[in-house]
Amino acid sequence: MADDRVLIRIKDLTEEKADEVVWVRGRIHTSRAKGKQCFLVLRQQQFNVQALVAVGQHASKQMVKFAANINKESIVDVEGVVRKAYQKIGGCTQQDVELHVQRIYVISLAEPRLPLQLDDAVRPEVEGEEDGRATVNQDTRLDNRVIDLRTSTSQAVFRLQSGICQLFRETLIHKGFVEIQTPKIISAASEGGANVFTVSYFKSSAYLAQSPQLYKQMCICADFEKVFCIGPVFRAEDSNTHRHLTEFVGLDMEMAFNYHYHEVVDEIADTLVQIFKGLQERFQSEIQTVNKQFPCEPFKFLEPTLRLEYCEAVAMLREAGVEMGDEEDLSTPNEKLLGRLVKEKYDTDFYILDKYPLAVRPFYTMPDPVNPKNSNSYDMFMRGEEILSGAQRIHDPQLLTERAQHHGIDLEKIKAYIDSFRFGAPPHAGGGIGLERVTMLYLGLHNVRQTSMFPRDPKRLTP
Repeated sequence: MADDRVLIRIKDLTEEKADEVVWVRGRIHTSRAKGKQCFLVLRQQQFNVQALVAVGQHASKQMVKFAANINKESIVDVEGVVRKAYQKIGGCTQQDVELHVQRIYVISLAEPRLPLQLDDAVRPEVEGEEDGRATVNQDTRLDNRVIDLRTSTSQAVFRLQSGICQLFRETLIHKGFVEIQTPKIISAASEGGANVFTVSYFKSSAYLAQSPQLYKQMCICADFEKVFCIGPVFRAEDSNTHRHLTEFVGLDMEMAFNYHYHEVVDEIADTLVQIFKGLQERFQSEIQTVNKQFPCEPFKFLEPTLRLEYCEAVAMLREAGVEMGDEEDLSTPNEKLLGRLVKEKYDTDFYILDKYPLAVRPFYTMPDPVNPKNSNSYDMFMRGEEILSGAQRIHDPQLLTERAQHHGIDLEKIKAYIDSFRFGAPPHAGGGIGLERVTMLYLGLHNVRQTSMFPRDPKRLTP
C-alpha cells in the first residue's frame, strides 16, 4: 500500500462518506460467495461493515474467488467506494453504508482452523440452548484468550474497564489526591496473614504484596495527605469462586482527615458515584453491547450514597429469617440476600455498611470510641457483593501494638509497620477496590474471569 494512502476507521464509515474512495484495514469476520459476487464482513474492534466484491470494472472473477477464500480472522487492507445501503444491513454496526471493493490486500493470513468461532462466542447462552446452536464455555475462552478478546462483548468489557481506571484517576486528581507507586515485592506479609506468595529473593525470601496499605499509610505519615494508586495485588487464597482471583488490580486510596473518619467514607463513596455517572455518560455503547449477550438491569445508585450501620443490616437479615449473632461476619449468601433486601427497600445497587464488629476486622482497625465492640470500619457493596473494605487505621503505635498482640501477631514481622507511626501520624482512613469485581458487578456479569484480561486463579497460570 502506498505511503500516501490514509486508512479510515470502520466506525467512521457513515453516509457522510458516501461515494468517497477509502482505504480500510480490518479482519475478515465472515465471507459468503454468491455467483459473481462475494460478500465480506470486515471487523475492526467492536465495529464492522459489509464489503462487496463483484465482477466488473474493478474486480475479475479471480479476484472474487480470491476474496471468498481468504481465511476468517485474516487482516486485510481494502480500497473501495462507500455506497449507501438500499436497506439497513443487519448484523453490522455500520448499517447505512457498505463498501464496494476495488482492491484487496492480505496483510496477515490467519490459519484456516480457528479454536473458536467469534459468532458462537457472542451468542447468549439462552439462545444457544433454545435452538441448538453452539456457545463457547469459559475454559475454551480463556485457553484461547487472544481470540476471545476480539469479540464485540470482550472489546466492550475492557474498554469500559479502562474507563473505570480513567474516571478513578480523574476524580481523585480533581479532589487533590497524589498518585503514588508502591513496591510489589516486600519483606513481610503486608497484612500479617499467611495468604501470601513467597518468592526467592537472592539469598533470602520475599513476598508479593497483598495490599499497598503500608506504603499508602507511610505516605500519609509523610504529609502527602491524600494518595491513591492503581496496581496489581496478590492473594494466595485457594478460593475457586466466581469472584476471587489470586492476582487482581487494586484501586487504592488513603487520606488524612480532620474531625471524623466519615470524611473519608464520603470521599470514597463520591468517587465511586462519579465513576458510575461517568460510565453512564461515556460508555453507553459498550454497556449496550455487553447487554446484548448478558442482559442486565441498569445499575442504580443514590446521591448521597445510602449508609447503613452493621446492626441495621443484621436486623434486616433477622427479619428475613436469618439467624446470626451481633458480632458475626456476613457470609457470602447473607451478603447477597442483604443486597436484595436493600434493593427492595431503598432501590439502590450501591450502599455502605458502617461500624463493623471489631472482632471480625484486622488488627490495625480503629475501635469505635463509643462502643468498644464496634469499629470505625466500613465495606461498600454493588449488587449485593463487597467491592471495597476499609477502615480508620490505628495511628497510635502503642494501641497498634496492643491490638496486634490481641490478634496473636508476631510483632517482629510487623515492626516496620508499627515504627512508621512513631514520628507523628495524622488520623487517617482508606480502602481498596477490586477493579475486576467493580467491572463485573456494574455490568451484571456472573464471573470475575470475564472481567480479568488474563485471569490468575488457583487453577490457571496461562496464558
